[in-house]
Amino acid sequence: MTAGIQERLLRIQERMAAACARAGRSADSARLLAVSKTHPPETIREAFECGVRAFGESRVQEARAKIPNCPSGISWHLVGHLQRNKVKPVVEMFDVIHSVDSLRLLETVDRASAEAGRRLDVLLEVNVSGESAKFGLSPDAIPDLLEGANSLMNVNVVGLMTMPPFAEDVEKARPHFRRLRELRDAWRGKTGFALDELSMGMTHDFEVAIEEGATWVRIGTALFGERAKKEVGNGEIHEEN
Repeated sequence: MTAGIQERLLRIQERMAAACARAGRSADSARLLAVSKTHPPETIREAFECGVRAFGESRVQEARAKIPNCPSGISWHLVGHLQRNKVKPVVEMFDVIHSVDSLRLLETVDRASAEAGRRLDVLLEVNVSGESAKFGLSPDAIPDLLEGANSLMNVNVVGLMTMPPFAEDVEKARPHFRRLRELRDAWRGKTGFALDELSMGMTHDFEVAIEEGATWVRIGTALFGERAKKEVGNGEIHEEN
């Protein structure tokens, strides 16, 4: 077991608990999703041995190679952009999808889940900031998508995900996190969907996200250390840290 991962995990947990306390929330109301992309099964096993049970991957091909070599008992979450032609293997490997960004994609996941004999939890990605370079639905599109989701039998729409614009000052992310929570509160009253899960916040800004209602924080660098510099290309903007 690597002491570094254990020490980093304890520090993250302390910071998460403190953020929950500041927000008047119970310490277990925000959960860690360890974003393990680019890290080998050996590193994932070390984190698992420290008590981490939920891991996030971005790339289907990488996950397909890694997951069979990782411990059983892991809950696998897809946090990267999902293309419709990759849905079948994703449904077979993952338990939760954080990045559904269209009704057509949700319907594809529903059909693939039915074929696999599974029922998947999904979160809808919302582009709260309106950035053209970001994936995600505009807030105005969510109510219609939720209406369409009512007829789907093999997906559970359990919440929402967002990524704010990166800024050195983490307080600049707060309005985006708050806006997603406010939108969720409005939509749950109008649509009947509880939308209990809010996936928002990464290494840089997860404490602010928790203060604004995050239930999943997607953390890679703070737990595993710095990864190789990411490429800039199609879909890479969606990498979590």
